[in-house]
Amino acid sequence: MDGLSEDSPLLPVVLTGDLLDRLSEHWSSSSVAAFAFSAYFTFVGKAVDLWLVLAFVGWNHASAITSLIKSLDLTQFGLLTGVVFPTSVLGYQFLGRILNVQTVKWNGLGRPFLIPSRTTHTRLFPKKHSFSYSYLVVGVPVGYSGNANGMISANVSGPSSWLSYFLGRRAWFDVNPADYLQRGHRDDGLRGKLDDYLENQNVDPSQYPHAYLVTAARFLGYHFNPVSFWFLYSQEKVLSAIVLEVNNTFGERRPYLVTRDFEAERHIQNGSTDDERQEPLRSRVKGSWNKDFHVSPFNSRKGSYSLLASDPLGPDMEGFRGIDITINLSSSKGHPKLVARLFSEGDALEPSSMGIFQKTKFLLGWFWVGFVTFPRIVKEAAVLFFKRGLHVWYRPEPLKESMGRLADNIEKQLEDVFRQYLRHLVQQSPAPITVKYVPSGVVGAAEEVFSSSSVTDSSATAESVEIKVLTPVFYSRFVHYAHDFEAVFSELAESCTLWVDKPELLPKIFLKKASPPLHASTPFDFLCFQLIKSLRSRPERIERPLTSADQVSSSSQGLDIRDFRMSSMDAFVIGQGDTTLKKSYRAAVLRLFFADRIAFGNTDLLGMMELGARVGASWVLASLINQAIRGFS
Repeated sequence: MDGLSEDSPLLPVVLTGDLLDRLSEHWSSSSVAAFAFSAYFTFVGKAVDLWLVLAFVGWNHASAITSLIKSLDLTQFGLLTGVVFPTSVLGYQFLGRILNVQTVKWNGLGRPFLIPSRTTHTRLFPKKHSFSYSYLVVGVPVGYSGNANGMISANVSGPSSWLSYFLGRRAWFDVNPADYLQRGHRDDGLRGKLDDYLENQNVDPSQYPHAYLVTAARFLGYHFNPVSFWFLYSQEKVLSAIVLEVNNTFGERRPYLVTRDFEAERHIQNGSTDDERQEPLRSRVKGSWNKDFHVSPFNSRKGSYSLLASDPLGPDMEGFRGIDITINLSSSKGHPKLVARLFSEGDALEPSSMGIFQKTKFLLGWFWVGFVTFPRIVKEAAVLFFKRGLHVWYRPEPLKESMGRLADNIEKQLEDVFRQYLRHLVQQSPAPITVKYVPSGVVGAAEEVFSSSSVTDSSATAESVEIKVLTPVFYSRFVHYAHDFEAVFSELAESCTLWVDKPELLPKIFLKKASPPLHASTPFDFLCFQLIKSLRSRPERIERPLTSADQVSSSSQGLDIRDFRMSSMDAFVIGQGDTTLKKSYRAAVLRLFFADRIAFGNTDLLGMMELGARVGASWVLASLINQAIRGFS
């Protein structure tokens, strides 16, 4: 400034006065921008909104930012950090994986193998259709833990993330126990999960001390696995049973246990000729069972399967002879409908014996197969629907023996609330009763047993009931009901999202009560739960099975003239001192109810609408900030 040196002690005073003078001239635009920014981020703003505002402001001042970058001459630095450095790191990691020759020593039975295969499907009824594709599976002994020459890993501890692959802890093809049988991770890995499953089937795991898993492994974290085969062996190392673990495209899962009928095999051998008896027979498992799981949208859930599977391992579980598995599907009337095969194509490869060239060649030839499995399924489905004209069977809710899909974020939040609420109801029940609660779709959510306060250790009159949630959609449907009693029996008998072994005991848990008053601790809680009460409406019944050939019937649900009120679970949440629980519950329920009103019940669509609203709000805030900035320039 004229007449004032930079060393003058009056300089800060003068600069402050100049700033105040500018603020007084442009106080309206500055105050509006500051107020709008503060109010928005106080109530609904998130980190993404801040980044959007900064992006819009930066876009408006792009010329100034460009000039700054040019003055810094960052071209060479950007090329080095953005291209050369990442390429060098990735190349180093790739070469490190190829050159990795460290293999965990395995002293058990069986060895890890890479198994190039082919899968064929032949549809016989009601329209003929067939296809054949290359397929890659791996075989690992159940109990093996470690990394086999950088090609196959199994039971590796820690989360399955890109970092674990990048650092080389996991091999190119990884068998993660969290992907199999019961949801979630276990410290004892695949063997522990297998033992739990067998015990749930009332089978002693000691009958099958050895097991070998054939499955489509993860490749760099990606996983799509329609079916896995657990080959179970006796103490004498003889193939005795198979567990088929079937997954559908909806994330649901159904394991089937098929045991070998040794008595029938002896009967067949007794009727064979002497020459046939002298031929060494390869062990096989043959069996059949009723279908009770939705796999293909072009087949109903009725019918039956039959299996014929050969032992992939050599005598005494040594070596590898290849896989040969055939599954037949028949209709409920006995018509053959589908024949599916999975068989080896070429020799299986043992990772420990693979050199650098062989590993590189194998990866280049097979890395893509797992990524195209789902697109291949979609392609064949399109042919069946558009060209063959087959009807589509819409997915029914899973049955008791199946595992439901994984829960979304809202369902996870509501499961935690429902668990606490159910525990509260059982403890408050005047009847001596114990409840075994089995959740659905939430990884790490364990089964739990609740007891009423009238149950004592010495009580012999306590009744027990098991409540199993079949699909996580139950949690989002339950909060739509104002009456617990109606909710449980509607979901049990009509929509089939719940299974109870003794339904007659439910009235002792879900008691009919008067409408609870709304006693909120804060005005904001009062407004939120009043809004929940106003938006609540009974969900429509889930009708199954339905096909694309059925006419969509108009809803026959009459007008519910009851006064929808705050539910008992609402009152339970309000009465808790846990602020986090209240916030999580009201946010989840309001999101569901708003989705019903403006997004056709789809929370993902509501999320897209919310993102659009946030972009618009951020643009408005950025415009106000830009206007204030121009006032100072």
